[in-house]
Formats: sequence, structure tokens, C-alpha cells
Amino acid sequence: MGRINKPTPKLRKAPQPPLSHVGAPAEADRAKRPPLVQPSVPDSELNPGDRVEGLADFGRPTGEFGTVEQTNEDDALVKWDDHGRMRLHQPWLKKVSKKAHPVAKPASA
Repeated sequence: MGRINKPTPKLRKAPQPPLSHVGAPAEADRAKRPPLVQPSVPDSELNPGDRVEGLADFGRPTGEFGTVEQTNEDDALVKWDDHGRMRLHQPWLKKVSKKAHPVAKPASA
């Protein structure tokens, strides 16, 4: 018996979907992943005494409420109503109201 020398056929490239416009890169038609967290620009700066609500992924409220104790330009120290204290980045917080308990002005003596 002799060997049969048949050339192996070349594989054709898989068909690609058409591009959205002429000259578009093939990646342009891919679905874009949303960012894990969309930091919200706070309406106003957080100040000590402000009531805040915690935010989860995609800015969904967590249902945890607390009071801001200290702040800087990036973080805020929050005392949660049912937990202890926690330092969080300000984009993870949503201001609910201005002050937790309005402080009465002391009577002049």
C-alpha cells in the first residue's frame, strides 16, 4: 500500500459581523461594560452633623443611615445608626438632610 499525499485544505476565516461604519475598529461594536461605581458629584459638601445614606454598587441606596462626624476633601467619618463608625469615600454617601439635630442657640445670660 502506498501513502496518499493529499494537501490539507486551508481553513477559512470565520465571518465577522459588519462594522458600524467605514473604518470603525472591530471593538467598536462590542457591548460596553458599565463602570462598577458611578461616583456621583455631591450636591454640596458634606459637613459634620449632616445625615447621610450609604450607597452600594451603581449608586443604589443600602438603607443604612448615619451622621457625619468628620470630613476632609475625600473621606467622611460616619457614625451609623445601627453600627459603629466607619470612614468612607464621599462618593459612597448621599446627603439626606442638612443636620441631624438642629442645635438650639444658647440663651444669653
